[in-house]
Amino acid sequence: MPETAVSDNADAANHFTMMESALPPSAEPGDGRIEIETAPPISGRWKLIGPGIVAAATGVGAGDLVATLVAGSRFGFALLWAAVLGCFVKIALSEGAARYHLSTGSTIFDGWRSLGTWTSWYFGIYIVIWGFIYGATAMSATALPLAALFPVLPLPAWAVIAGVTSFLFVALNRYETFERVMKVLVAVMFVVMTGLAILVAPRLGDVLGGLVPSLPEGSAFFTLGLIGGVGGTITTAAYGYWVNTKGWRGPAWIPMMRLDNYTAYAVTGIFVVAMLIVGAELLHSAQIALASDDRGLLNLSGVLEDRFGRPIAVTFLVGFAATALSSLFGVWHGVSLLFSDFVGHVRGRPERGDNPERQWPFRAYLAWLTFPPMLLLFFERPFLLVIIYGVVGAFFMPFLALTLLLLLNSRRIAAEHRNGWISNTILAASAILFVVLCAQQVWTYFT
Repeated sequence: MPETAVSDNADAANHFTMMESALPPSAEPGDGRIEIETAPPISGRWKLIGPGIVAAATGVGAGDLVATLVAGSRFGFALLWAAVLGCFVKIALSEGAARYHLSTGSTIFDGWRSLGTWTSWYFGIYIVIWGFIYGATAMSATALPLAALFPVLPLPAWAVIAGVTSFLFVALNRYETFERVMKVLVAVMFVVMTGLAILVAPRLGDVLGGLVPSLPEGSAFFTLGLIGGVGGTITTAAYGYWVNTKGWRGPAWIPMMRLDNYTAYAVTGIFVVAMLIVGAELLHSAQIALASDDRGLLNLSGVLEDRFGRPIAVTFLVGFAATALSSLFGVWHGVSLLFSDFVGHVRGRPERGDNPERQWPFRAYLAWLTFPPMLLLFFERPFLLVIIYGVVGAFFMPFLALTLLLLLNSRRIAAEHRNGWISNTILAASAILFVVLCAQQVWTYFT
């Protein structure tokens, strides 16, 4: 045999041995554990940042923009501290979910299952109902700026186009392409919204004053919403799946994950603060009321046009469209990963391949998010379905916070990767906050 062939075979054997040694001691094919671990590079880690950007952008949609703008328009800078605190809450939740993935070699759904079969029943009911209603809501929100920018088609038509575009984009591309496009959308929305904040020229003293906790009369509901609402969706739990799909596997990647997570939510925090500044300076000072639904963003476009001209209003609509599209793409991808893992466990065959986007449950949920909800674009949403969605959905964030507290303090993960007192404090406070928000949401639907 030629010497080069012998060398190649030896290299292949060595590579195979290294792959085997990277397996966790108890890992067996199909047992729900990640099979191959890699080590992060020593340098150039900033270039690897991505899953956190995806998660943060996905969680901040049109509804969060409206909530932040309305809070700014009603209370000025007084609730700025709540928006900042909300970012820390999401950092803790996202970091906890991803840390469970990396430290155990399994997924957050594996952890939920270990707490009892009730978690599967809850999650299965939740994700089906949530997907049906959210699909229509997200497509409608994305259609608003598109219809305003290109008024050649009615709103439902743009919503259908947005949904089909998202379906094809996610179905036909791998994670690498998906992440690159999400970064472009984040760059657009960040530049536009921070640019608007600079344009309205806030007074530095007022901004800094807003970092001091205070509760103006009538602000309790908005305060809780800012802390718990911005980026607070099921996609918080999807972060760990994006981390694994990126190829980050094993405890060695935890420091890289934290850098990614902290950077992403720093960007999100600046973005949210910028929107509150716009609401405070542009709307609160002029005593302009903003609609509390997604159409309120179109109202803001009109205010911007009156004050700064049509080009600025169009620029805002572009940023609005980028924000809505990033949330649409992110949900279509991330929640489909969650559903694929759920189906694998229900079938008793959790799959951990390198191509989760190619598995049939992933594509089935993509279709569920896209096509059945289109019926709701042309008809009024059924009242009973809206109530069920609101009640079931209100329980997810308390569910996530409480289960993370249980899992990250258990023997399921190594002692060095369990929660410290800071993580436990933030998660416990988050759990209390989300329970209060849950009770308020349920009360709203039944009174």
